[in-house]
Amino acid sequence: MKIGIVVIIVAVLLLLTNTFYVVKETEQVIITQFGKPIGDPVITPGLKIKMPFVHMAHSFDRRFLEWDGDPNQLPTKDKRFIWVNTYARWRITDPLLFFQRLRDERGAQTRLDDILDGETRNAIANYEVVEVVRTSNREPMHSDLASEERVILDEIKHGREKVRREILTNAQARTTDLGIEILDVQFKRINYVDEVQRKVYERMIAERRRIADRFRSEGEGEASRINGEKERDLLRIQSEAYRTAEEIRGDADATATGIYAAAYDRSPQARAFYVFLKTMESYPATLDENSTLVLSTDGEFYRFLTDADAR
Repeated sequence: MKIGIVVIIVAVLLLLTNTFYVVKETEQVIITQFGKPIGDPVITPGLKIKMPFVHMAHSFDRRFLEWDGDPNQLPTKDKRFIWVNTYARWRITDPLLFFQRLRDERGAQTRLDDILDGETRNAIANYEVVEVVRTSNREPMHSDLASEERVILDEIKHGREKVRREILTNAQARTTDLGIEILDVQFKRINYVDEVQRKVYERMIAERRRIADRFRSEGEGEASRINGEKERDLLRIQSEAYRTAEEIRGDADATATGIYAAAYDRSPQARAFYVFLKTMESYPATLDENSTLVLSTDGEFYRFLTDADAR
């Protein structure tokens, strides 16, 4: 008896579970009968009823969904390879058509891989690399470069934004019969392949080195000019100082000579002292420890050395 009640309860629960289903606010539901869709899509949220064990409810998201592509190495119109990584946002606009064509979101992601990757490849191949990496004809920033060394960017006619819109427009046209809508496509990253990137870096390094060499050469020239001016000013200062010193020395000698002359004329003793003083001053200037002196007996040197009265 108890087993029969349990069986009845389980059967009722299974019946109720397969009879009622819930539609969330973020979902839309397609009802199928033996794998074939029947009726219109259910888009109003709430508790719904279906035929148990015959009808199946398939839920699909009503929100914006994400598609994230893989980085691909693509050739441009000028035969240069670049890495392009894109992403997109899409939504299910016709759940019945979506179910018939794609079955579920996994199938949609696979289909979007083909469509978006293909349209990205086609668009990139139609434009040169400068059109893909730039968005406008902006003026490059110049800091310390001379006017003749400033970079002049090539003028673009379209730019990356037009390439992006072309990918979006062509992709949207290919998804109209899939029950989905591609809302937006954006470039996540665009970069040169390793070989081209290395050449770009080498060219940039060479340019920086050339500018550094120019600055170094200008610096060395400026240093030589400053050193030359310093040496010239130093020689001028030394020359002026020497002239001033000689003028002072000359004035001092003139003053001393005047004093000596006045003292010489004052008395015989002053004249004798003056002669003695000048003679003594001449000894250190004319004699050293290795000198041999030959004196005349009537000379002042000899007289002052031998005559005590003269001293």
